[in-house]
Amino acid sequence: MNRFFHYVYILIKPIICLLFPHRAVGLENIPEGGALLCGNHASAWDPIIIAVCLPNDSRLAFMAKEQLFRIPLLRWIIAKLGAFPVKRGGSDLTAMKTAMKRLNEGGRLIIFPEGTRVDHQGEVEAKGGVTVMAARTGVPMIPIYCGGKHKLFRRTTVVFGEPYYPVIAGRRPTAEENQRSAEEIMDRIYSLSGVDAWK
Repeated sequence: MNRFFHYVYILIKPIICLLFPHRAVGLENIPEGGALLCGNHASAWDPIIIAVCLPNDSRLAFMAKEQLFRIPLLRWIIAKLGAFPVKRGGSDLTAMKTAMKRLNEGGRLIIFPEGTRVDHQGEVEAKGGVTVMAARTGVPMIPIYCGGKHKLFRRTTVVFGEPYYPVIAGRRPTAEENQRSAEEIMDRIYSLSGVDAWK
């Protein structure tokens, strides 16, 4: 167990639950082993809210933009929490290899296939790299809808959907199959938006 994550989780969870009241639905859909936890991304709070919905010992990993790792204290904190850097705007083979290593070791990687914050589905094209990671490691993609822009004290439902495995014809997916599966997981994510656990 990541002891640093464990203690930060204990400290942060009640604060997040107070500021952003939320209920999780579908946690039973998360498998025991590695998984790609694929969410929509409308708010900077998304990874934190998803993380506190899960048990403390969930072996979480996060991709974080490399700019955050240029700040020494922040770099130390987020690295201890399980984050690793990724270059935005292009292919980052080092980040991909790190991600697949974590997945093969049984970790759960929180990732946002749209690659940036968006308000509505279709504003940007989903990134096919998420399919590459799923296909090469054999782990499922779990669609997660975590609401829109999180406002203080507004109730949110975080929905974990059923596992999805990319459909590929050969040993490795083609670029077209990568893109099609990335778009499919986004469709599955946004299809969960109508669930309201507060009713």
